[in-house]
Amino acid sequence: MAAAPMQGEQPAVSDVRTDEVLSYTAFSRRVTRAAAGLRAQGLRYGDQVIVNVPLGATLPVAVHAVAWAGGVAVLASTGSARMMITQEHYDPVAVKADQVFSFRPTPGARPFTDLLGSGTVEFGPLAGPALTLDGLRVFDNTDLATDLRRLATRLVVGKDDVVISAVSEPFRGLRVIDLAMTAGAHVVVAHEPSLIGCRVLAQERRATLVVAPYDLARRLLGDPTLRVVDERAVVSSLGL
Repeated sequence: MAAAPMQGEQPAVSDVRTDEVLSYTAFSRRVTRAAAGLRAQGLRYGDQVIVNVPLGATLPVAVHAVAWAGGVAVLASTGSARMMITQEHYDPVAVKADQVFSFRPTPGARPFTDLLGSGTVEFGPLAGPALTLDGLRVFDNTDLATDLRRLATRLVVGKDDVVISAVSEPFRGLRVIDLAMTAGAHVVVAHEPSLIGCRVLAQERRATLVVAPYDLARRLLGDPTLRVVDERAVVSSLGL
């Protein structure tokens, strides 16, 4: 969010599977408007929102909208929460939520676009609970942001980088997206690419950095134009 005023219409996140590209301006606009919509629908500070959205351009929008509204995003597909944001499916037996919003038409759910009214939340919380994987351990806004800045410095990620995310696990993938965007870089979300697919994508997008699972990262080493990072590095400082 801090990078948005400086990066403007520069691409923030691209989804290889859907071809969707969000600029920093578009990302910021969607997050602040959706946060206002969540508050208008009754979300209060500390309320949990189940987020069941696959890796791609929509996942960071959903998670950051919840956090920007003061809620806690729960990366899960089942459970009990004040609200739920899903991609296109949910099980009403396994999910207990007052309201469900979906990016795609889903029986029993309202369109995510219903949250994008005319209002915005200009200033989201800079501290307090933000995200949980299991409903038990909750990550704080301050801790997550501080860790991302440290990672960006340690891994030397800058605004001119194009980062290929070859990560499949949702939380690690979200961390890669957040890491790149914290630095003002462009992150391209690949979906479990092969070695050849990753190399082709890196060449097509003129990538400078790839974050991948250990086996793939090891096989990508040796390209002098490409920095390679093991995906475990983006969560190791969180004890995961």
